[in-house]
Amino acid sequence: MLADAVERFVADSYSLEVRRQLATSERGFSEDHWRQFAEMGLLGLVVPEQYGGLGSSAAETLIVMQALGRGLVLEPYWSTAIVAARLVAVSGTGDQKARWLPAIADGSTRVALATFEPEARFDLPHICSRARRTSAGFVLNARKAVVLQAPGADALIVSARTGGDDTDRRGVSLFLLDAKAPGVTIESFPNIDGQRSAEVTLRDVAVGSDAVLGQVDGGFEPLQYAVDVGLAALCAEAVGCMEQLIAMTAEHLRGRRQFGRPIGTFQALQHRVAEMAIATEQARSAALLAAAHLDDEKLDGDRDRDRIARRRAISAAKATIGRSGRTVGQYAVQLHGGMGMTDELAVGHYFKRLTCIDMTWGNSEHHTELFGDFL
Repeated sequence: MLADAVERFVADSYSLEVRRQLATSERGFSEDHWRQFAEMGLLGLVVPEQYGGLGSSAAETLIVMQALGRGLVLEPYWSTAIVAARLVAVSGTGDQKARWLPAIADGSTRVALATFEPEARFDLPHICSRARRTSAGFVLNARKAVVLQAPGADALIVSARTGGDDTDRRGVSLFLLDAKAPGVTIESFPNIDGQRSAEVTLRDVAVGSDAVLGQVDGGFEPLQYAVDVGLAALCAEAVGCMEQLIAMTAEHLRGRRQFGRPIGTFQALQHRVAEMAIATEQARSAALLAAAHLDDEKLDGDRDRDRIARRRAISAAKATIGRSGRTVGQYAVQLHGGMGMTDELAVGHYFKRLTCIDMTWGNSEHHTELFGDFL
């Protein structure tokens, strides 16, 4: 039922022409669509029930993200309703949860995670931003690169060092602050897939002690968990993109005729589609495994074994998704012939989205290396 509801929304509201208009609009997405997400309960999907959400598991997140992937949805759902909501739910104080989670669930607040830095590339613990303690709280100085879906955010979750060296896991703290606070600069730019990111700079931004999300110096483990949640959701979205590419390609092969018959009857082209289907099924299995390990992770007690298993499953899924997405995207463009290279056809837009997913928070090569470290 959940999948059907989201798929109906995509079918009714997200034609390629509508998406093209939204991508070039001032905001880059639709406020009407955002309100629909709230009315459908999607924004509260992972928000605990006591804060106005559904309290769903990673399985429901996978279902929704696959459906949104089939529609190439532009709204900042992933950053707010998945990453930020999970992070606040596992790390926030009672007051923070009461303030932020209902606002996420009802659609009145959008939140983006700002953590990766220009010098760090995909190295999550490499954080040079600093938070200096004062009598009133902290003063933040930070520069964050390619902050996904930040241009439309009302609040930011920013990682900064309250101790340790630039690559230490200990000494990282998380701060939840107003995106329009004095000293915060958000420089928006478009991604190749039509979504928007930003370079975020904080210069002497003063926040109170109540802005600390979780424990001072103890923010890295919740940050890693939130990143893993986001990566698993992206893997599910990529599976939805691949499913749609296969459906579009199969329809084209059935309708396009050459030498008096549909080109889908040619064995060589059937082999290509079979390879696309195999790559998609591998990606689906990896995404399911990653989602299963997210629900195994409990942020209490002795969790080293579960954490390593989770990280291994996430990196395996991300590496598999990157390779499968490249295969499916390239074959889809090739099988559409010259049309596959045009902006007017949806195929190229799906391929661009898969390319961006591969590069988000670590590409396939990076996660293959991480997977090897966990063996």
